[in-house]
Amino acid sequence: MTYINKLRKHKKLIKIIGSILAVILLIIISNLFLQLAQNDFSFDLAFKFAFSWHTEKFFLGCLVLLLLYLFLTSIMGSFLFGSLFYTFLIVGIGIADFLKMKYRSEPIYPDDLKMIAEFGMIRDIVGGPLFAGFLILLGAGVAITIFSIYRGRKLTKRTQIVRLMILVISSLSLVYISHFNSPDNLLRKAYNKTALWIPYSQEMNYYNTGFMGGFLYNLRVEPMEEPEGYSQEAVKEIVDKYNLEVDQATSEETPNIVYIMNESFSDPSRLAGIEINGGDPLAGYRTIADNTYSGQMLSQNYGGGTANIEFEALTSFSMELFNPQMTTPYTMLVPKMEKIPSLVSLLKERNYQTTAIHPYNTSMYKRKDVYEVLGFDQFLDEDTMEYTDKQENNPYISDASAYEEIWNLLAQNGPQFIHLVTMQTHLPYDGKYNDLDFQAIGNNTSSMNNYLQDIYYASESLKAFLERLDSLDQRTLVVFWGDHLPGIYNDTIQAENAGHTLHETEFFLYDNKHQLSNQDQQGVVTSPFYFTADLFNQAGMPTTGFHQLLLALQEDIPAFEKGMYYQAGQWQKTARLNQSQEKVYQDYQMIQYDITAGEQYSLRENFFEE
Repeated sequence: MTYINKLRKHKKLIKIIGSILAVILLIIISNLFLQLAQNDFSFDLAFKFAFSWHTEKFFLGCLVLLLLYLFLTSIMGSFLFGSLFYTFLIVGIGIADFLKMKYRSEPIYPDDLKMIAEFGMIRDIVGGPLFAGFLILLGAGVAITIFSIYRGRKLTKRTQIVRLMILVISSLSLVYISHFNSPDNLLRKAYNKTALWIPYSQEMNYYNTGFMGGFLYNLRVEPMEEPEGYSQEAVKEIVDKYNLEVDQATSEETPNIVYIMNESFSDPSRLAGIEINGGDPLAGYRTIADNTYSGQMLSQNYGGGTANIEFEALTSFSMELFNPQMTTPYTMLVPKMEKIPSLVSLLKERNYQTTAIHPYNTSMYKRKDVYEVLGFDQFLDEDTMEYTDKQENNPYISDASAYEEIWNLLAQNGPQFIHLVTMQTHLPYDGKYNDLDFQAIGNNTSSMNNYLQDIYYASESLKAFLERLDSLDQRTLVVFWGDHLPGIYNDTIQAENAGHTLHETEFFLYDNKHQLSNQDQQGVVTSPFYFTADLFNQAGMPTTGFHQLLLALQEDIPAFEKGMYYQAGQWQKTARLNQSQEKVYQDYQMIQYDITAGEQYSLRENFFEE
């Protein structure tokens, strides 16, 4: 009998040890899978990272995953079902990271997980089969959770106590880890012993510190570091300095203002290695751009990041100045603010009617909440627009329809500010059109050729809109720009055009009365946060002290984003500023900090008003 009891105890011990080893193996394999997804499923890179180059960081990531695993299993009340749910979660995150790297050369961030409920956008981007797989994983996860929690009620009292202890310990540990960017965080200190953080490149961050290290680095953080000398007195000094430089307006008109951010609108012919057969898909665009203030706009990202460019254009604040973990202000910052000064709030003070138009749903990037904070009077989306026609097989509302919506608004009394974010040229591109007039040599894919057709239609619709606008009696100013290049170019093309070229889209300022002061200037390089100050200055409209600060900064650095600075006609990886230029840059930095992370002293000092 004693022998049998000992055997039972040994079997129980062996079972426990086996379970522990199985869990450890699962954690290691899951972290390896995330590394594989991050490195284009290169087994060589993933295994070298884990067991040769960065072993310590790899197992620090495993520790975090173990805590996540224990949290899930304690919720489920079952190691089996907890393991299944954990596996589904890791597979889903890994595939999402792989796809984002493929289309945007950018990894998954913690804030991206909020997009899981955007079923329509996920379906449009990844296509039917992958979307079906996503739904199966999601449904299986939900079913497992419900069944396991229900089943967990029948566990013994002792098991429930152990389950509760694991839940409390893992929960508190994960909460502590969520403060990874706090100076005294022990996990961050452990990473810092060997980690080489690269703030200007999240792709390199994830490569150097692993998927888990990069993911942790992008957890919540203050928008900006407090500039040296920040105080109410310092802000007032800046406000007084630039308010004195405000010029009297040369025109007392209140013209209509139309902002058009055109999805993925860019000029493929500017890329080395690309030739286009069939003519110029941007011929219509060039008839406008060649006769007004125009050139290239520097976009923060390649293949995505629409909301960040929109943020820069409407607020005149730069993404370059934020902490690198502030990846998407539209979701991470603006909804938490009561007020943020912007072009919208300024024009409302000048009695403009303000309307945002986005021919898609209202939840993407929390636009509905963001537009309320910015102060828009109304937001027209795919469900509230009057004109919703689409072109051929394109699943998105056409630019021509969106322009008709603008005409409806321009017919109303009073000056209008209209901000349009188009959708026609959004990916996926494959199969949008039956007849393709253009062919790209060097990147000859169906997606690429459909994209050329897309920008041709967008270009022609824009030309027709502006020709019609010229007949309008009311003076109307237009700012048009592409938000980023499409993420459809092959590795060879990307390598040949690495750097600023993959971040330059088309833009112009337009006046239907042709009175812009720099109307004959083409080939300009700019950043979207300069649009408002530049437009008001050239159109003779009343400017603010903040506009004067922007104009001063534009003279010194006409365009910049992290790792890309355009000065004196040259591109460089860092800004080279003399003492006076550095002072202007620091003034801008302090004002942006004051509004987005500080006490908003400059807002109370009327720096953003006439």
